[in-house]
Amino acid sequence: MQTPKQAVLLLAHGTPETVDQIPEYLRNVVSGRPLPQHVIEEIQHRYGLIGRSPLTELTMEQARLTEAELAASGNPVPVYVGMRNWRPYIPDVVRQMRADGIEEAAAVCLAPQNSRTSVGLYRRAVQAEAGGLRIDFTDSWPRHPLLIEAFAERLRPALAKLNAEAGPSVPVLFTAHSVPARTVQPPAPGEGGPRLWPGEGADPYVDEARHTAELVAAAVPEIPAWHFAFQSQGASGGPWIGPTVEETIDRLAGEGVKAMILQPIGFLCDHVEILYDVDIAFREYARGKGIRLERPESLNASPTLARAVAELARQGLSRLHSGA
Repeated sequence: MQTPKQAVLLLAHGTPETVDQIPEYLRNVVSGRPLPQHVIEEIQHRYGLIGRSPLTELTMEQARLTEAELAASGNPVPVYVGMRNWRPYIPDVVRQMRADGIEEAAAVCLAPQNSRTSVGLYRRAVQAEAGGLRIDFTDSWPRHPLLIEAFAERLRPALAKLNAEAGPSVPVLFTAHSVPARTVQPPAPGEGGPRLWPGEGADPYVDEARHTAELVAAAVPEIPAWHFAFQSQGASGGPWIGPTVEETIDRLAGEGVKAMILQPIGFLCDHVEILYDVDIAFREYARGKGIRLERPESLNASPTLARAVAELARQGLSRLHSGA
């Protein structure tokens, strides 16, 4: 029997190339729901301050490194990249894979912590176009040892540098992207109406994000104290999960902290939620509270991250091959 033609599909959020494309991009993010003009203008302002988001180029580089890792380990398969909210769109990429004769694919979402608002939507987009293409989907990988080591590798030198410059006992604040509270909480007993998201019980996202932070902190024992917060709360109605970064900075300022490290552990590369939210907004907010805020380099082209993604892909391809 002929061996099926296999590939890997990496999935990410996507980002526009220019400020002018932001209205179309935001319509994709909110699935076509109308957004107030002031929200669109604020996002355009943020993108304008950082110039542009490098997310697409960095994701493509992560795919190239993953493909090289797979080839080096005896799994020479192509690695495709699909984005949910911008080009190259997931449906277009899946159709291209089928046109290229791919029969089996290991899909890995470049969001290690599983939420129905992110990973669940990526999975739906892939399955809608899969047809006869067999897909193994990695739902989450928040505790993967190589992911944890990749974050630790970035954190250690940043922490050592700030300790040397600002004195010892610099705390670390780990962050992950916030989501609307209604999307991660199960319905209240007796609550009627259809569920906003499919699936039973509570969404795993909050626990998985905290577990990633716990494991990174354990891998860097020189951290004197660490904290966790959710960042980048959106403008949609209703509460978003917290605590927020601002609330945490307020508390640390009240405790006399004068310098801190902020490391996002829910993002695998630079984009607007890091280059604006952290490097501009949170840094300025902390400065106003008398705190120097620094962050480690993002994972971006980390070889350790590429090894983690390649290992996940190999496991997915193996499951497809074995028929598991």
